[in-house]
Amino acid sequence: MSRQRAKLVVGNWKMHGRIDENAALLTEVAAGASALQKDVRVGVCVPCPYLAQSQALLSGSVVKWGVQDVSAHAGGAYTGEVAAEMAVDFGVTYAIVGHSERRAYHRESPELVGAKTQRAIEAGLVPIVCVGETLEERESGATEQVIGTQLDAVLMLLTEEQAAGIVVAYEPVWAIGTGKTAQPEQAQAVHAFLRRKLQEKGATVANALLLYGGSVKPDNARELFAQGDIDGGLIGGASLKSKDFLAICQAAQTALQ
Repeated sequence: MSRQRAKLVVGNWKMHGRIDENAALLTEVAAGASALQKDVRVGVCVPCPYLAQSQALLSGSVVKWGVQDVSAHAGGAYTGEVAAEMAVDFGVTYAIVGHSERRAYHRESPELVGAKTQRAIEAGLVPIVCVGETLEERESGATEQVIGTQLDAVLMLLTEEQAAGIVVAYEPVWAIGTGKTAQPEQAQAVHAFLRRKLQEKGATVANALLLYGGSVKPDNARELFAQGDIDGGLIGGASLKSKDFLAICQAAQTALQ
């Protein structure tokens, strides 16, 4: 199978950030990322109030910025929702959809995540589609069934061309913010399964980037990114510290060498 030789590291700030702190963080990340080789792509997904700041500080740099969610609706009377087209006004590249926290706290169904993915694509954004299982589901042997269902709900709504442009992030729920991380071999096994699911959609879809998200840190990133089907990471807490985030980006570069 022909594979893209590239890595992608995207920071997910979640509900963190303040104007002054953001300015220092974004400036430092942009400066550090400029030294990376071109096959290592870097992005940050920030809370919507900071999109204008991100656009102002990152425009012209190698770092792309994104949102952490988009509405399943193109527009209308949906108080509090943010349409994908609105994000485009701020130069956004990426849109996270289906993060485990959205699925758990906001009861987002696989079908809703599929609709959000469609809206992101229609707006010209690159959706980062998150899939993952709970500890109970893993221990019961249901990992592939759970994440397969989550991914199928998205892929069934997309053409092969659209599906080839998405990014998929595997984030085991039991490893998010817990300090626990899937062993590299465990993560690789799930990524290989996801790669096969993508290939079922079409040969070009099999080359979609697969990210791992689950307590990725500078000391485990290199081994994770060295796995054959792990194309980078969706980084939570470590993305809030420029030194740690850039060290993870450097690990992605090392994995390409």
